[in-house]
Amino acid sequence: MPKIITDVVCPYCGCLCDDLEVVIENNKIIETRSNCELGTKRFLDSDIPTRLKTPRIRVNGEFKEVSMDEAVQRAAEILVKAKRPLLYGWSSTECDAIKVGVELAEELGAVFDDTTSVCHGPTTLALQEVGISTCTLGDIKNRADLVIYWGCNPLQAHPRHLSRYTTFPRGFFRERGQENRTLVVVDVRKTDTAKLANHFLQVKPNYDYELISAFRLAIKGYKVPDFVGGIPREKIEEIAGIMKRSQFIAIFFGLGVTMSGAKNRTIDNILSLTRDLHKFTKCVIMPMRGHYNVTGFNEVSTWETGFPYAVDFSRGYPRYNPGETSTIDVLMRGEVDAALIVASDPIAHFPKEATKHLMSIPIVAIDSHESLTTEVASVVIPAAIAGIEVDGTAYRMDHVPIRLRKILEPPPGVLPDRQILARVLENVRRLKGEAQ
Repeated sequence: MPKIITDVVCPYCGCLCDDLEVVIENNKIIETRSNCELGTKRFLDSDIPTRLKTPRIRVNGEFKEVSMDEAVQRAAEILVKAKRPLLYGWSSTECDAIKVGVELAEELGAVFDDTTSVCHGPTTLALQEVGISTCTLGDIKNRADLVIYWGCNPLQAHPRHLSRYTTFPRGFFRERGQENRTLVVVDVRKTDTAKLANHFLQVKPNYDYELISAFRLAIKGYKVPDFVGGIPREKIEEIAGIMKRSQFIAIFFGLGVTMSGAKNRTIDNILSLTRDLHKFTKCVIMPMRGHYNVTGFNEVSTWETGFPYAVDFSRGYPRYNPGETSTIDVLMRGEVDAALIVASDPIAHFPKEATKHLMSIPIVAIDSHESLTTEVASVVIPAAIAGIEVDGTAYRMDHVPIRLRKILEPPPGVLPDRQILARVLENVRRLKGEAQ
């Protein structure tokens, strides 16, 4: 008899939708309701042929299936032997696992980093310098009458973002939903999100900084050049007028802005735009975070080390210098001699030279499914899926903590990330004690 579980949280993207229904039969998910296509795939993929169920280590170039104890022991040996290990990933696991990861990184004198360093790293640097005016997604749902998506395409990356939090839902002060709101999209191409917009501004690539500056000029009443980033002055002044007349503005920006030419200086500028708008109205801004707990990593890392990402423990205490202590940089310089990858697939996404060095060193991969990284790893340890087979806490993109639920039993012998890491840490401490 199928069982329906309600109020399930989706562990896919930074929206962390918490209103799902999941239908389970014989410890298998057969259907999800109220979910988007991407989130549904996350649940249904919990039991597919690429699911990892048995630990394995590489012996003479070939994988050999081993016990969990043997795999954990081998992982600890690799990490203890390394002079400068890297602990990377973390954005698709829960906060308790990340906390154990901090302890392990400190014990090893490792570089501790997550996917922030290759996505919203510039955002983090900018808000440390400028500050940020933000709020919860619930505030935006209830209050925003002007929604701006800049350099992001939520219909493809966060499919329920518009329907749950911004454009379409009825809010306390926006009872007619979409009729009470104006949607503006700024992007280099006409995306699916742009097709729904009341106003679409197709900016030239790498001209985001200039266009933001033009808006700041127009808002303050200064003259704007005839064209900025391919956008005519009349359109800039029209949107600036809409901004000044709005009651509550919500700006969301994605990697199209963080990876624009000026990087964190572009983010500085758009954060300053929100400050300028406060002279006329209420304005908040929020980065569109991708992985469901990438915000959670920044939270845990900050309260444990004082720094949000790219933390280096090599001197026995945490240091933070992005560009020097971030993952891509230490890999490109060839400094790392071992890596522990948790819930991530850097081999599939890193630049060629960084990937080349990563493949030349021993890798310990902890993940739930096979990936390019597990294919080249020296040790592969299967993990239970947080939010499906393990409970825990994750942080939504607006920094609201959401409690993940366990709705399935993991495959026999498969442990949560936090338990695997705790066992690795125990073995690391034992090996270091024996060495002394």
